[in-house]
Amino acid sequence: MNDLTMPKDFLWGSASAAYQIEGAHDKDGKGISNWDEFVQIPGKTFKGTTGDVAVDHYNRFKEDIALMAEMGLKTYRFSIAWTRIFPEGKGAVNEAGVAFYEAIIDECLKYGIEPMVTLYHWDLPQRLERDYGGWESPEIIEDFVNYATYLFKAYKGKVKYWITINEQNIFTDFGWMTAMHPPGKFNEEALYYKVNHHVFLAHAKAVIAFKKIMPDGKIGASFAYSPSYAVDCQPKNAMAKIDYDNLKNFWWMDVYAYGRYPKNAYNYLVKQGVAPIVTETEQATLKEAARLIDFMGVNYYQSAAVEYNPIDGVTRFGEMNTTGKKGTGQVTGLPGVYKNPSNPYLETTDWDWVIDPSGLRYACKEITSRYDLPIVISENGLGAFDQKTADNQIHDSYRIAYLNAHLKELLKAVDEGCEVWAYCTWSFTDLLSWLNGYQKRYGFVYVDRDEEGGNLNRYKKDSFYWYKEVIATDGASVE
Repeated sequence: MNDLTMPKDFLWGSASAAYQIEGAHDKDGKGISNWDEFVQIPGKTFKGTTGDVAVDHYNRFKEDIALMAEMGLKTYRFSIAWTRIFPEGKGAVNEAGVAFYEAIIDECLKYGIEPMVTLYHWDLPQRLERDYGGWESPEIIEDFVNYATYLFKAYKGKVKYWITINEQNIFTDFGWMTAMHPPGKFNEEALYYKVNHHVFLAHAKAVIAFKKIMPDGKIGASFAYSPSYAVDCQPKNAMAKIDYDNLKNFWWMDVYAYGRYPKNAYNYLVKQGVAPIVTETEQATLKEAARLIDFMGVNYYQSAAVEYNPIDGVTRFGEMNTTGKKGTGQVTGLPGVYKNPSNPYLETTDWDWVIDPSGLRYACKEITSRYDLPIVISENGLGAFDQKTADNQIHDSYRIAYLNAHLKELLKAVDEGCEVWAYCTWSFTDLLSWLNGYQKRYGFVYVDRDEEGGNLNRYKKDSFYWYKEVIATDGASVE
């Protein structure tokens, strides 16, 4: 047993997303989402996988939450599908959808599990995409706030912790720069920053509305944070790190925490002719929300190495590894500014994601120093090729080692003064890993299905019992 533990009220948790687990894509009044449409395009996902059935959490949520209770989970972070509440994005409410999520919330509360709700985890009502271009139009801001406000009122008194937007930096980059996510646009840089500005305003107005309805509730956004290291002490590489941080990290976190864009990054984008236009009214809205947010949500998977990228160097558009064939991912960067080579001091997963436990501690310390905000680790986990034995055992010692190493660093971060409220692993059960299909498994609970289908039975992995002990000891069992 180690000497460091988390406080008794620490929220040991796990996480999921509606599209990745629920299935029932056309049941009980649910509308069509952008992902329902996007996955029908040949070649967009591994072996053409979809979330039509996913892992059938829609019909099995009581079984899944009972397993969470057996583990001793303190919080369950899940997202609500906008299309289950407002099938067309606005207008008539689908009462069956409202009742479904209330049943999930009530099931969590029955076992003493704190529900943590994400409003938007990438699945946009397709009707809004069709009517005005979705996030490309400022019209979406009002529709998002209407959706969010409805949920705040519907679940007031039952849900204390809320996350507005999940990984804004990822869904906008993949949607408007690399065409890997809906709406599948490529290198639309000016539009990309315009879209982000609309998302920031939607987040900000939702936060302001939330505090009027639930002044004692807790709200923030979840950011996919990859803290960076310069490859060496050459000044040009140190400068590249600063530019990387301003353009790839602080561009989002500064808006959440300060209500403004980083000046150096904004000036660079002005010179490129792609900076978003910010009115005085919008600036005031962003600053008001920044004053009101309660925490910085962090989805941490890997760190980034940074070095100077010559003007004729690599671009943003290298091949991404979505197959699990190690070494197929390519180096990317911004010509004339930075690139992200592999880190020779760190191992990688089969999907070429750097494994860097100390990066989690680095991230917490940087957020604490820069923003002085409490932290919710809303995602952290290992995607791997898990194998089930003939007697239904899953020996995922590699996942235990990964999570143990990250928790060790998180315990150190708290001991060093970082205020961390929660740690949510990704994920509780196996699920659809967006572009990567079902082969990339993250869960403590093995779901018997693959790209061709399966019986969807649940089996506890070795990591299930390991995390159960971590929770029971408030982290003292972390080696």
